[in-house]
Amino acid sequence: MFSCSDFRKGLRIIVDDQPYYVVEFQHFKMGRGKANIRTKLKHIKTGAVVEKVFGSNDSFKAPDMEDRKMQYLYENMGEYAFMDSTTFEQVAIPVDKLGDAKWYLLENTEYKVLFLDGEALSVDLPSSVVLEVVETEQAARGDTVSNITKPAKLQTGLEVKVPPFIKEGDMVKVDTRTGAYLERSN
Repeated sequence: MFSCSDFRKGLRIIVDDQPYYVVEFQHFKMGRGKANIRTKLKHIKTGAVVEKVFGSNDSFKAPDMEDRKMQYLYENMGEYAFMDSTTFEQVAIPVDKLGDAKWYLLENTEYKVLFLDGEALSVDLPSSVVLEVVETEQAARGDTVSNITKPAKLQTGLEVKVPPFIKEGDMVKVDTRTGAYLERSN
């Protein structure tokens, strides 16, 4: 059981028999009354965001969720196949549930897959991934002015803006939260 004092970003709770996670929360107190907590909650299955106000004495149950390490295998007609390395059980996650995570998945790499009531919902990505540049323009000679970028297509199909010195075959580190180029990798 969780109380309002346990609130933090990303905390998973059950509200009105529905699974949510906390996006934002703020404690406030009006005059002599008791303290309240104003929150923004995101529904785990649908992604809908709702605003709720809770009293400081409210308590919440944790949803029946589990994280399992699974290996990404392949993409087939909009479904991404993952395999549990210990039981060899395979699950397919539709592209609409993955969202932008699809751009950072590398075959034969292990990821944490989030399950709710036995259903695979999403993939927990690392904060950055290293991907190979498969297509980019050649830098023009003398282009040394700072803050110039050019588009580059990476091995997963993601397009990012990179500095002019990056060429095809280079490995680059990309932030999975923003989709931005971070640095060239060895």
